[in-house]
This record gives sequence, C-alpha cells and structure tokens, in this order.
Amino acid sequence: MEGSVTSQIEQKKVALHTLGCRLNFSETGTIAGGFTERGYALVPFGDKADVVFINTCTVTDQADSSCRNLIRKAHRSSPDGQIVVAGCYAQMEAETIAKMQGVDLVLGTQEKYKVFDFLEDAQKDIIHIDTSNDFWGANTTISEGHTRAFLKIQDGCNYICSFCIIPFARGRSRAISIHEATAKAETLAAQGFKEIILTGVNIGEYEHKSGEKLSNLLAAIDKIDGIERIRLSSVEPNTITDELLEVMKSSPKFLDHFHVPLQSADPEILESMRRKYTIEKYGSVISKIKDAFPEAAIGADIITGYPGESEEQFEQTFEYLKSSPITHFHVFPFSSRKGTTAAGLEGRIQSGEKKRRVKTLIGLGEFKLAEFSRKLIGKKCSVLFERENQSGYFEGYTSNFVRVWVKSSQDLKNQIFEVLPQSFSEGHLTGELLQ
Repeated sequence: MEGSVTSQIEQKKVALHTLGCRLNFSETGTIAGGFTERGYALVPFGDKADVVFINTCTVTDQADSSCRNLIRKAHRSSPDGQIVVAGCYAQMEAETIAKMQGVDLVLGTQEKYKVFDFLEDAQKDIIHIDTSNDFWGANTTISEGHTRAFLKIQDGCNYICSFCIIPFARGRSRAISIHEATAKAETLAAQGFKEIILTGVNIGEYEHKSGEKLSNLLAAIDKIDGIERIRLSSVEPNTITDELLEVMKSSPKFLDHFHVPLQSADPEILESMRRKYTIEKYGSVISKIKDAFPEAAIGADIITGYPGESEEQFEQTFEYLKSSPITHFHVFPFSSRKGTTAAGLEGRIQSGEKKRRVKTLIGLGEFKLAEFSRKLIGKKCSVLFERENQSGYFEGYTSNFVRVWVKSSQDLKNQIFEVLPQSFSEGHLTGELLQ
C-alpha cells in the first residue's frame, strides 16, 4: 500500500490546452496519448502540472491574443512546470513566444510530435522550428475522455488564399494512405469510439497527395465494425464530387452534416480572396448535398470586413445566407496576417464596423439554427450522447449536428439512442428517450 501511495505522489502531471480547428484537437489527442504512455497523469488546464502543453492557432489576431493569455495563465498555475507552446502560432512567431515569462519550449507544427525528446534534451534550446514536409498522423485518444474521435488524414494546403496564413504555418499538402487510415480507425473502434470525424487542413486534396480517392477511403472506413457514425470535417466546395456524395449516401453510417466554407457571397470578394469557386458553383454543390441528404445541416465559414468590402457586398452575403440552406454559421472578422496578400490591400474596414457585421451575421446564424432545430421537434432522432452536464441532463448530437438534452437515470455517455425532441430553447433541443 505504501508503494502505491508513493507512486501516486510521484506521478508527473501534464495539462494540455488546444486552440483552433478539429485538426489541432486530433493532434493534441495523439500527444496526450504519448504523455499517458510515459506515465503522466492528465489534469485540467489551470491545475498545477509538471508540464503544460499548449497547441496553438494563428488564424486570426484574436487567436494569437488567446494564445498569449493562455501562456500567462499556464505560468501562473504552474510556475515551476515546463511550459511548451507548439503549433501554428509557435511556427509563425517563435521569437515572440520564447521571450514570454515561463516558456521553456517553442515547437513548430512538425516538432510538436517530438515534444518528449525535447523535454529530455539536456541542452535546453528553447526554439525548435523547421520547414520539413513530413506527415505526422494523429487522432483522438481514449485517455482524453472524448466520445467522438478525430482522425487526421491530411495536413497542409496548396491553396494560397489571399487572407490565409495556414499554408505558411503548416506547409504543403500531404496525406495518409488508406491502409494507414483504416488501421488507425480500427484502433479507435477497438477503444470504444462509435463516431469518427475525418479531418485535415484541406481534406479535399486527399487524392491529389495520396494518389488514392477520398471516396475509396470512406468506403474502407465504412466497413469497420464498431464505427457507427462517420463525419467529414471542412471540405472545400470545389472538391465535393458526385462520386463522394454517392458513397456517403450509400451507407447510413455517413451523417447528414457537412461543413463547406463560403467566406463571401460576393463575386468580386471571392475573386480577390483567390477562392477556387464561384458563388454559382457553391450554390450548385449545396443543392447536390441537399438532394442527396434532404435533412442535412450545412455549416460554413464566413469572413466579413475583408478589405474593400462595401456595405452592398456585405448585404449581398447576408441575403445569400438568409435564403440558403446553411444552418451553422462560423463567422470571423477579417484579420490581417503578415505575409499574406490581403495584408497589403487597401480599403481596410474599421474595427467597429467589422464587429457590427460579425454581430449581424451571428444573429442570423442563431435564428437559422433555431429554425432548423425546431423542425426536428416530434421527429425521431438518433443521438450519440457525450456527457452529463451541470444541469443534470445528458447531452449529445443528432446526425445533423443539433445538440439534444435528455433526462435519464442510466448512464448514456458514449451510447446511441433514439430520441423524440419535444422543445427547443437556448440553443438545444430537449426530448425523451425512445426505448
């Protein structure tokens, strides 16, 4: 007994925090698994830890600011711990981060997977950044307690959109093979995950970089026992093919939830952004999705306040979104990123005006999601439950990504049940289990 108590006292602790996209969460999952394999105990971010690992994002100025605030919080909670700052913001602003109080390691987008080597390195160089184009696979691990697993199948991007810094932070596009992806998916199924989200920076480039079709990868994962639900993360509209939709339509495992970035509905703004589609092409793709999946929820990224965006151009985007089937809005104010083409454009929109436009679009998005959700009232829905919340309800998501709450005396976590939604309020449906 004394030995057991001693080992618990001596066990090292690690706190991890992730900012940004689903891809970041899958990568943090793999790194978390590496820590637990080495005997670390995972503790909540903000608790005292021997190591604090922050996986950063740099998509906007706000993301950069959040990263710096998290570093300060980590130093306050773990003043004697090793603070590791990794990922996209670290890749782009390593020197700035290295000068912050308490930072022990700054690791780029490739080096973060080697964190264990650097923690043990006696030389203790702070910055480790390079431009290698290796592919590091990643996925959620059971140690994190999630019920949905993110599986990274692609990284980097060959698109050079005028506003985006990510190709500079993550490098050129590269992808995992179907064989490797299915092996990882089988491991996730064996760990008890019922839902997998395939993620990457630009997963529509999968075939171009792997030499294998994304539709074939989906068909292979569809055959894995134990995986009951499959989603795709963000997919560029110009890469959504009829063949891809046919494969997804052919199996009930593929969920009726898509994320298709829009950014703007104005042709001139889209052209300036160097997007690879017209608004007409975008609309055609959305129509094909709705034909294949009539109950589909569709999410979209939207940037407002892009340089030169007039009030009329903003209104055009607003009206397009209002009349479209898009239900889940991800709205961002334009953020000037050093090194991008858009950073040098004239016609900057004032901060106050950008905030107004963001607020207007978010309000529209909330209205449309509520409208979409209320249409599910009285209709049987399949829900994967994730957790019991502080209000005493179990909550999870329908196939088309609407949050549902139910009361139950049994533990519903990581279980799929049929639910009859009865009401909608405060961003979620409330219903009862159908036994």
